[in-house]
Amino acid sequence: MIRNSTKIICNSVTISKWIPKLPVRSLSAVTNPLVKVEVNDKTGIALVSMNRKPVNGLSLELFEALSTTFDDLENNKSRGAILTSECATVFSAGLDLNELYKPDVERFKKFWTTFQDVWLKLYGSTFPTAAAINGHAPAGGCLLAVSCEYRVMCSNYKIGLNETRIGIIIPIFLCSSLRNTLSQRETEKALTLGTLYNTDEALKIGLVDEIATDKTDAIQKCEYFLLQYKNVSPMARSLTKISLRKQGLEELENSREADMQSFWSNLTEPVNQKRLGEYLQSLKKK
Repeated sequence: MIRNSTKIICNSVTISKWIPKLPVRSLSAVTNPLVKVEVNDKTGIALVSMNRKPVNGLSLELFEALSTTFDDLENNKSRGAILTSECATVFSAGLDLNELYKPDVERFKKFWTTFQDVWLKLYGSTFPTAAAINGHAPAGGCLLAVSCEYRVMCSNYKIGLNETRIGIIIPIFLCSSLRNTLSQRETEKALTLGTLYNTDEALKIGLVDEIATDKTDAIQKCEYFLLQYKNVSPMARSLTKISLRKQGLEELENSREADMQSFWSNLTEPVNQKRLGEYLQSLKKK
């Protein structure tokens, strides 16, 4: 969870984090085939766009690109990041099911540990984050969105964690993100029912914070949220955030292997592999 040598005592817990004092290095027009990054040199806010078309399926390679991107933003003292999508109608369709169906053991291990890394870096980022949800965001797409601190969603799309509907166990860090967003009761209902909410329903229960007319409007609303921190101490803000999210971050850090083994055990059950195979076939027919 902790990624620097600067140590600060907060609520009797030693937290190692950077203290944002240095100027932001220009990263404008930095581009990765799977993740595009553009930084506004005036505000220091980075626009991070997932670019694995057609639906931003979260593969090992996309997770690796996101992990590297979040490291770069941390190292360059980003003033904030907006996560969005280059796909026209999909934020992210969630985990690439090809990574889960008849999985290779070694690739799965790398896939899952990189997935864990991405969540730890996004949920535990020292810079403020917002999601401009410009399309559907089921499963892992929803997880990325709720790991951010603010969410703006375009109208007429769906968002939610529907893993249980296809027989996939809920990882502990997915629960942490949702509990940090909704009440315990709403979290339990959302996860056990595997509900996908439309934009209006998501706003009503607090899954998203605002509704946008289009992607441009969503990004602008995210920027407005992030710019509210302009006159707030970066150190006080980041330490407060990490203190509030510390329980969930440490829960995963202390059980990464157990989390992976639990998911693997459930995933490789014959009945679940059969269900995944049937689901993949149904998607090919659409």
